[in-house]
Amino acid sequence: MSEANQEVAQEAQVEEKSSPKVFYGDIVGNGLWKQNPGLVQLLGLCPTLAMTVSLVNGFSLGVMTAVVMAASNASVAPIRQWVPTEIRIPVFILIIAALVTIIDLSMHAYLQSLHAVLGIFIPLIVTNCIVLARVEAFAAKNPVVPSALDGFMMGFGLSLVLATLGGIREIIGKGTLFSGIDLVFGPSAKSMILTIIPDYHGFLLAILPPGAFIGLASLIATRNWLAQRKAAREAAMSVAPQLATH
Repeated sequence: MSEANQEVAQEAQVEEKSSPKVFYGDIVGNGLWKQNPGLVQLLGLCPTLAMTVSLVNGFSLGVMTAVVMAASNASVAPIRQWVPTEIRIPVFILIIAALVTIIDLSMHAYLQSLHAVLGIFIPLIVTNCIVLARVEAFAAKNPVVPSALDGFMMGFGLSLVLATLGGIREIIGKGTLFSGIDLVFGPSAKSMILTIIPDYHGFLLAILPPGAFIGLASLIATRNWLAQRKAAREAAMSVAPQLATH
């Protein structure tokens, strides 16, 4: 048994040495912009399109997803050397399911109104391809701290997309912002709801499923346009010194 443990420890040390150096700035940038799950990877579109009727609903579900992703990555990273390749997917899903169950029961106990609004989309975080993708692609190959940060930033990047899309749809569809915030902070928080467009009769298309597709497409197009402008500026700056030398 001792020889087997030594072999496992040696394999773990070799894997740690062979793993690439982790840059935390790259992890943050990938989660928020370069590899944003909602705008670039286009993963988890079902909750993105279904729960973004308002800013509060979208951001709440995004935060729950971020917590699950950070916790699942942090749970998988320490045991990745001891999970056989043949059963790693079932083991990862079991860990994710346990964490989602904890969050689901906690929300049912302390945030019943919000839990009723989000409904089935909380348990469905277990099957969200974003969570399993980051566990498999990052946490299974990196230490605990970078893995936890990667999971949280990917989830937080998705939260920003859900909040932005939900805010746009809420303003255009209802003329308000922060509608439903009393579901999180109680009835006294109704004073925080902002009326952006007074005497507004609403625009039904914005809060229907087609409005979600149009809004998400607009965000993706805006993100791609900004990325292309940045790439063009960087290319122009790299060419300028070369022209100056000739």
